Amino acid sequence: RTSLVAAPCMPDPLPSSTNQEHLVKTIADLGDLRGKRVLVRSDFNVPLDGTTITDDGRIRAALPTLKRLVDAGAKVVVTAHLGRPKGAPEDKYSLAPVAARLGELLGAKVTLAADTVGEGAKAAVAALGEGEVVLLENIRFDARETSKVDEERQSLAADLAELADAYVSDGFGVVHRKQASVYDIAKVLPAAVGELVLKEVDSLKKA
Repeated sequence: RTSLVAAPCMPDPLPSSTNQEHLVKTIADLGDLRGKRVLVRSDFNVPLDGTTITDDGRIRAALPTLKRLVDAGAKVVVTAHLGRPKGAPEDKYSLAPVAARLGELLGAKVTLAADTVGEGAKAAVAALGEGEVVLLENIRFDARETSKVDEERQSLAADLAELADAYVSDGFGVVHRKQASVYDIAKVLPAAVGELVLKEVDSLKKA
């Protein structure tokens, strides 16, 4: 039960924090986020029938964290994967259906960036206002995300870090993976766990 909390891709524990109960940094520990760009790693690997989402449970599970950041006035940049693309864009793995459904559930427009960390992503993030959300295209369209070579993952993490001021890990289904958007990015930006991960960790502690 403690292995997840101690996993290397989790933000470093706080030695003296008001959140001693959780022993991990939470969104509250990131301070005032108004106007700050916050990169959120979510798990949007939802089942699809063509371009139709057949179960939006994972999108709904991300709402508490995203709504909290939106309400805080953050500029929310979400990164996630869908399926198993081979390190290059594939239409069938585009996050377009996810962006549309997320916007419906949030009750606000969610812009889908044209790429993961390229010019499209940079432009979309630059255009964000306070309390607005952009979804980067499938992070696994970039082969560096799942690379076994540390330097390659670190390179992608550096590109992601250019798009944000802080990082929130909220993809419980991937939190254990040594990947650029999960493990390496948490070493580059001020990092915390989101509401979903915190809830699941608490549940494991009580099991």
